[in-house]
Amino acid sequence: MLIDTVTAAPPTPARLGRLAARALREEARHTPKPGLVDRRGGGAHRDMTLPMLLASADALAAPIAACAAAALSMPPGRDLRAVIGGIGRDGEQRMLAATGGVNTHRGALWALGLLAAGLAATGTVAGAARFAAALAALDDPAAGPSGSHGTGVRLRYGAPGAMGEARRGFPHAVRVALPVLRRSGRTDALLASMSRLEDTCLLHRAGPAGLRAVRAGAAAVLRAGGSGTAAGAAAFDRLDRLCRRHRLSPGGSGDALAAAIFLDAVEGLT
Repeated sequence: MLIDTVTAAPPTPARLGRLAARALREEARHTPKPGLVDRRGGGAHRDMTLPMLLASADALAAPIAACAAAALSMPPGRDLRAVIGGIGRDGEQRMLAATGGVNTHRGALWALGLLAAGLAATGTVAGAARFAAALAALDDPAAGPSGSHGTGVRLRYGAPGAMGEARRGFPHAVRVALPVLRRSGRTDALLASMSRLEDTCLLHRAGPAGLRAVRAGAAAVLRAGGSGTAAGAAAFDRLDRLCRRHRLSPGGSGDALAAAIFLDAVEGLT
């Protein structure tokens, strides 16, 4: 259960945008990460590089700050949802311009934009999660049909995806990854999310069997004591090889880790 911690002076929208971009950069640089882009290379991705992800992160600082500013200037409701939806679409275009058309951070923009809005409006992590959930429950009146992989996977398998995570208050970022990050570090925080999240990135690439294999592999590392133990390191290496061999990318868990890094940084200011 999250306990509200009231901040004396919540960060400004501009600072929230900078902190979110920094969290995305730190998640990208964190190494090793099974199947994800890191300092070793593209992992399961043939169209992404670390410099590309860093450029994408920098491009998203302004739209995430704009989400926070909107939440400060407008009451929660359908009008704010429409404004944030428009900011998100503009932010996606910034991202695509920075990456040459590659979708590097669409899910992360959605998560960090809503959480930044919630932090600006409430000043607490628990409040931000509730705010994000309430806002995500409202339909964006300007949104058209989505042809994203995540949408296709949700329709095929019934997985909640990024929208479901938001409507639940981002539980894998707030209640899974964030506590483990503070207790055991970023690698185990990523693995904790990988072991539980119904990741639409994995479902898209490998279906339910691929998702089960990655979740089982991540859980095995944690059961062995985490990535910092000898047994855990061996289990991690097996998981890493599995993801690379079969091009399995736990992108949803990467987004959860970035969100946890962001929330931890904001709480560290208070």
